[in-house]
Formats: sequence, C-alpha cells, structure tokens
Amino acid sequence: MPNPPTNKKVCFVASGGVTINAFLQEPIRRLSEHHQVYVVANLAAGESLSCVSDPDKLMTVHIERKISLWRDAVALLKLIRIFRHHRFDVVHSITPKAGLLAMVAAYLAGVKTRVHTFTGQVWATRTGFSRWLLKSMDCLTAYSATHVLVDSASQRQFLLDEGVISANNSSVLCNGSVSGVDPQHFKPDPAARLKLRMELGIGEKSTVFLFIGRLNRDKGVLDLAAAFASMSTRTPAAHMLVVGPDEDHMQMAMKQHLSTCIGNVHFLGFANNPQDYMAGADVLCLPSYREGFGNVIIEAAAVGIPAIGSRIYGIVDAIAEGESGLLFEARDVQGLVSCMETLNDDRALREKLGAQARARVEKDFSSDKLGSAWMEYYQGLA
Repeated sequence: MPNPPTNKKVCFVASGGVTINAFLQEPIRRLSEHHQVYVVANLAAGESLSCVSDPDKLMTVHIERKISLWRDAVALLKLIRIFRHHRFDVVHSITPKAGLLAMVAAYLAGVKTRVHTFTGQVWATRTGFSRWLLKSMDCLTAYSATHVLVDSASQRQFLLDEGVISANNSSVLCNGSVSGVDPQHFKPDPAARLKLRMELGIGEKSTVFLFIGRLNRDKGVLDLAAAFASMSTRTPAAHMLVVGPDEDHMQMAMKQHLSTCIGNVHFLGFANNPQDYMAGADVLCLPSYREGFGNVIIEAAAVGIPAIGSRIYGIVDAIAEGESGLLFEARDVQGLVSCMETLNDDRALREKLGAQARARVEKDFSSDKLGSAWMEYYQGLA
C-alpha cells in the first residue's frame, strides 16, 4: 500500500487569475486535500478564485506579461519577501514571466523545491536578438528550478534539443496537458448546438468550422481566414465561428481576406462558455505556428468534434492524426484548405473522428486522470 502524501506548504504563482481558472483549478483542489496551497497572481481588486476558499492563502503581486524592468524588479522583491515570510516547501510557477520571477525569487529566498511548468515558448517563432533574449529568460527559469514539468512530450523534446532543460529533472504528466479536460463538462450537447445555430442563422446541414483562442499572428488566424475564403468558393454553405479576444487588430486583417464570404463568418469575441460554441460546430481549427499543447483541441474532442491542426510540437500530441483529426504543415494555406475540404465533404468521416476523439480524451486526457498524476507527482517531490 503506497505511503500517504506528506503534507507540504505549496505556493502556485501565475501572471493572472485567468491562468489559474483555466489550468489549475482541479490540481489545486486535489492538492488542497493533503497540502496547504497558496496562490500568488496578478489579481484585480476584489477578484477571487473558486479553488482558493481561504482569502489568507490568496495574494496579489503585479506580474506583467511584457518586459518592464522596473515593475519586474518590484514584483521580484515582493515575491522574495512573500517566500521568506511563509517558508514554503514548494513554489510552483506557470506562464513565462511568472515562471522567471517566481523561480529566481524562490531560489534567492532559499525555497528548496522549485517547480516550473512550461506551456509553450514565445521565442519559437522569433529570430535574432528577440529570440536570444526570450530563450535566455526560459533558460534562467529552468536553471533556477529544481524540477520542470512540460505540458507535452514533443515540447519537452524541443526544449531538450534547444538546451533549455535537462532530461534528469524534467517530465510530462500522463500523455500531456496541464490538467486535462472534464468530459462531464465538455460533452456533446444537441440542445446547445440547436440554440447556437438558431441564434446565428446557421442551418443544421451546414458545416461549421470553429477557431477559439487569442486572435494573433502566431495562432495562424490570417492563414485560417485565407483558407476559409478559398474553400468558400466551392462550398458556399460552410460557416466559420471565431471566438476569442482580438489582439493587434487581427479581426480587421482577417476580414480583408474574408470579404467574399464575410456573411458566413461570425466574430463572437471572448466567451466564458466555449463548450457551447464547440457543441454548435463540426470541426475545430488551430493553425498555430507555436503551441505548448493546445488544450482547446482536447476540449473540443471531449465535445465530440475533430480538429485540424498544424504539424508542430504540442499539437501533434493533442491530435492523433487520422484518429482524432487531421494535420497539415504550419503556414501551408493550401494544406489547410485541403483538410477543411476533406472534413466538409465527408460527414461520416467527421463523425467517426469526433467519436474517436472523445474516446481518446476519456482514456488519456481526463481531468480525473491528470488530477491523480498531480497527486503522485507531489508525493514524489523531495
């Protein structure tokens, strides 16, 4: 019989509450059953987190996503004071900037166990000085950590090949992802499908493609717009939903590509209920140039729809090619068009891939399975 987990005083550090809510609710809930769990994040005044019921275990430090030497230095000093005051057994960070500041601060504060979770690299698509600087920051984060988690096997291999992390202190939980997906929350929902389509004026027989995420260049949204416009010349009944916050005026640039089919494209902004849009769609599209894992892919899979994704690290773990979706080479618009046309024309294939995608999530990526993996991981920490 395994030994019970040793009670530890644990502090999670993230740039904002959105990250905690999106990725760490279930791990924090599980760990709180046996450990004292605190959270430090960049929270707005009065903002709370459902996974942290004790307000004394929730602390705010202003951590910006972009580089700001003065504000970053202030945040670093605040983190050092917090870590020294509370004497945490473990400091665990997620997101790049929070990781850098938390791991360095924990190292300087003498925290013995320091864990960082890598969820993707901004510098993967950069060149020159920008790539060197951002990569160096990740190297410093990894150097300051005693343990490293990576949310996909292919991303871990990329980081090993780039010399950012070492093999002896890095690992991936289960088959990838930070916390998996709850198949009882993300599931096929015929009522939500009908409601959404009625609200948007989309017929049941129309194929609906879906993008969910931040609208920026690295997500490949301009490629997606060009591909949908090209496909629409042959399949004018198809629709596309674009869900997520606009960054760098991408919506305007996308609309220029979509001028000939703009009536069939629905820009819906940020949504707190992505499962409803997934239920109303037939195919998820994620044509990213960089991605740590692509959790939205397994969320859509749990709803029962297949995905089309670029063949890059992270996404190749989230999509089993030919089993739960299709892959194409990143930036290859014609390759994306071909995948979209294949799934638009073959409803039986869409439904087969969607059913297999949900079965794969239940087997490999359920939040319950990932939650157990978190418990085992923390039990094994020195």
